[in-house]
Amino acid sequence: MDRPNRLLFLLLTVYATASLVHFVHNAEFLGDYPGLPDSWSRAGVYLAWIGMTAIGGLGALLVYRGRESIGLMVLAVYAALGLDSLGHYVVAPLSSHTSMMNTTILLEVGAAALVLLEVVRRLFGLIARRASPR
Repeated sequence: MDRPNRLLFLLLTVYATASLVHFVHNAEFLGDYPGLPDSWSRAGVYLAWIGMTAIGGLGALLVYRGRESIGLMVLAVYAALGLDSLGHYVVAPLSSHTSMMNTTILLEVGAAALVLLEVVRRLFGLIARRASPR
């Protein structure tokens, strides 16, 4: 695996791990998270993580198999899904969450942001290479 892919896959691993920690905490303490709908279930939270992570896995597979443009776009969606955890603060302020809730939320969001930055950097690199005369 080449160096740029190693960095991307390292960031994806960190993000997937941070996301798993957040979703496990969310599922196990669902009733304690302020402002979440009563219709959410423990199983639903786990299924959401599996679905979200499958998107990331698809994007990583596409990049690994040389379909970099589409793979990076799929990974941008995956990263944006992690940024969506900031929605916890839309339904209830940071001060309404426990320190562990805030830690898991912000770790996931931070890791997703790093993935998104790397994905955007690589997409701009692809655009620049395609635009330059050969």
